[in-house]
Amino acid sequence: MSNVALNIAVLTVSDTRTTQNDTSGDLLVQSALDANHNVVERNLVKDDIYQIRAVVSQWIANSDIQTIIITGGTGFSGRDSTPEAVSPLFDKTIDGFGELFRAISYDEIGSSTIQSRCIGGLANNTLVFCLPGSNNACSTGWNRLLKEQLDSSHKPCNFVGLLTKGPH
Repeated sequence: MSNVALNIAVLTVSDTRTTQNDTSGDLLVQSALDANHNVVERNLVKDDIYQIRAVVSQWIANSDIQTIIITGGTGFSGRDSTPEAVSPLFDKTIDGFGELFRAISYDEIGSSTIQSRCIGGLANNTLVFCLPGSNNACSTGWNRLLKEQLDSSHKPCNFVGLLTKGPH
């Protein structure tokens, strides 16, 4: 069975990055393309609850987008506000996403992973995943979690079947 190509949107949340130096966003886009998915939208916004929520809400309402991956704004300090912006939009929270990310990340960065507030959820039949802004964290999140769960051939279960059944 060949992998079902999903339509993915990538959002970078940062007060310092630009489209020219958004290496984490670039990494996620390339990873999705390498897995034969379609990257249909990409944006970069400041770490502001309402700017984040506006873009994510628009994408959730777009029936052509099945998965949203956000990088940045998940830390515990300063203006990090991605979880506060996104979590109220969820119909269901994927509790295991943040838990497993932190467990995997512990092997890489030790107890510092406790400050990672990665979250995942489902909103209007659209998957939403929030990853830290570092390249290493995005690589870990994609390679250790998202790549398999967004692969229709991954067993015993994956998220693709939830997104491709019936009307979106």
